[in-house]
Amino acid sequence: MSGRSSSSSGSGSTGFMSFSGIESALSSLKNFQSCINSGMDTAYSVALDLVETQTEVSSEYSMDKAMFEFAMMDRELNHYLEAVQSTINHVKEERSEKIPDLKLLVEKKFLALQNKNSDADLQNNEKFVQFKQQLKELKKQSVKPKEDGGHNEFDKIKDKDASRAGNERDGLQSDRESDSTEGVDEDMIVTQSQTNFICPITQMEMKKPVKNKVCGHTYDEEAVVRMIESKHKRKKKACCPKIGCSQIDMKMSDLIQDEALRRAIESHKKRRRQSN
Repeated sequence: MSGRSSSSSGSGSTGFMSFSGIESALSSLKNFQSCINSGMDTAYSVALDLVETQTEVSSEYSMDKAMFEFAMMDRELNHYLEAVQSTINHVKEERSEKIPDLKLLVEKKFLALQNKNSDADLQNNEKFVQFKQQLKELKKQSVKPKEDGGHNEFDKIKDKDASRAGNERDGLQSDRESDSTEGVDEDMIVTQSQTNFICPITQMEMKKPVKNKVCGHTYDEEAVVRMIESKHKRKKKACCPKIGCSQIDMKMSDLIQDEALRRAIESHKKRRRQSN
């Protein structure tokens, strides 16, 4: 077998086997994971663009399917890497006098791992989970302008309030009260939306929001990184700065980019500039 040093006894003992060639191949396979990650990043970005531009659902579904397939590829590659590494460790521990059939051993371990697969496993793929969450968030935050310049979310509330007001009163009085209620509700929606854009640390609109995977709160990246680093330098735990949050030990690894919120903020800024 390639990679085995010569031996005067020619016994083929695994004590003379070298796994450097296999480990080198494993390293190359691990590099392939970066290609999968790049593909997921691209599909993720395109899907958010489709939602933001209100493109037809079928196109968005295609990106969802692509992300799902990338996640399955990533899972399969991880299983293969695990099977190979497990086989190597097993052979090293056994130190058998005979050279084992590594290919057969790897295939058995790989199939055993694959047979345990389920769609629920994909929930462990961080990029896939983040993709689903961010799409959901962007759909909630996106407000599609109508031809008359109104907004879908506002209109739903307007219709509901107008109907309620009509049942309570008749004539111009109900119309005036309905208009007043509509204005208040619109202001409440806009105010709430803008509040979600404010960093709890700087109390300013976020430029590059990041989400805490543990508690779900968002902060401006520069501010929260500076806060965590400052606390850790003083050997202290960093607590979530959101009032009422119970997380008392924030770590850098808890933070992920909140692309949906960043896009919502940019969209809000654009509408604000256009209205001025």
